[in-house]
Amino acid sequence: MDTDHAAPAPISRRVGITAVASALPGREVTSRRLQERITAASGLTLPERMLERVTGIETRRAVGEGEYASTLAVRAGRAALERAGLVPYDVDLLVFASATRDVVEPATAHIVQAELGSRSHALDVTNACNSFVNGIDTARAMILAGRARRALVVTGETPSRAVRYAPSGADQLRDGFAGYTFGDAGAAVVLEAVDRGGILDVDTETHSEHWSVGGIFGGGSRHPRGDEHTYFHGDGGELREVFEKVGTSVLDRMRQRTGLAWGDFRYVLVHQVTVPYLDRFVELTGVPRDRLVVTVPELGNMASATLGVQLDRVHERLRPGDRVLFVGLGGGVSIMTMVWEKA
Repeated sequence: MDTDHAAPAPISRRVGITAVASALPGREVTSRRLQERITAASGLTLPERMLERVTGIETRRAVGEGEYASTLAVRAGRAALERAGLVPYDVDLLVFASATRDVVEPATAHIVQAELGSRSHALDVTNACNSFVNGIDTARAMILAGRARRALVVTGETPSRAVRYAPSGADQLRDGFAGYTFGDAGAAVVLEAVDRGGILDVDTETHSEHWSVGGIFGGGSRHPRGDEHTYFHGDGGELREVFEKVGTSVLDRMRQRTGLAWGDFRYVLVHQVTVPYLDRFVELTGVPRDRLVVTVPELGNMASATLGVQLDRVHERLRPGDRVLFVGLGGGVSIMTMVWEKA
C-alpha cells in the first residue's frame, strides 16, 4: 500500500471531557471578616451580618500575595493532566478561558503554558462568567475540525482583586455590592475524541444591549488607566431581571431539541451568584434541587470557574452514560447550555 497517499483517519464526531480538576486558594474569607474590612475602611455602619444574610454566602476563597489567575489555572491544569495520565506535551491545544487574566497582553494562555511546559497552540477565550464553557466549546470545535487532537482548557478566576473594599459612601457600596459575592478559584478539563457519549448539545443566547449593566471597565481602550475603572461595578438587581426574563428560553429549547427531561440528568451545574438567586433559578426552571451541586454558600461566586469546580466535585461519582447539564450565565449578557454524557 502506498502510505504517501493513504486516506487520513476519519475524525470522530464526538468530543468528550476525559479529565477534570479544580484549584482553590488556601486563604478563606468569611462574610463577617469581609464586612468588618469594609466598615473599617469606609466608616459606614452596616446591619449586623448584612453580607451573609443578603447573599447567603458564608465564606469564599481569595488568592494571596504572589498568586494570580495563571497560578490557579496552572495548578488545576497540572492536576487534570495527571488524572488523565498525560504530560503537557500530549496536548496540542491550550485554551485559557476566564473573565480574569494576568495582563492585558500577551494572552494569559502563554503564561500558563510557560509554567506547564509545552509547545501547543495557546490562546485566550473571554466572555465574563461564561468564559470556561465557551472555552470548552471552542476547543471542541477545533478538535472536530481536525485542528487539534487533544485540548487542555483551563480557567483561573481572581475577581477578589477587583472588589472595592473601601467604598466612599452608600452609593459606591451599592454600585459595587455584587463584587462582595466573589470568590477565587481555578478549574481545568481535558478534551479529546471519544467513541461514545461526549458533548451532545450546546446552545447560546446573547442579549448584548445589556453589556453595560455590570463589569470591570478598566484596562481597555476606553479606560486604559485610572483606578476608578479597575473595580467591579454592576446593578445586581438589573442583571437578575435580565436573566429571569430571557434565561428560561434557552433551557426550554434544549429540552425540546434533545428530548431530555430534568430526570435524565444526573447533575445540573448552574452558575451561582447568591443563594437567593439560586433559589429563584429553581423556582423559575423547575430543576429539582437534588440535581444541583450547591457551592455558593461555601465558595461564593467564582465567576467562570464555578461550573468547573462543581464538575470536579461530582466527577468521580459519575458512571458511563450519566448526563450532566451545564447552565452558564454571564454578563454581557449571555446564557449558555451544554449537555455532556460521560463516556
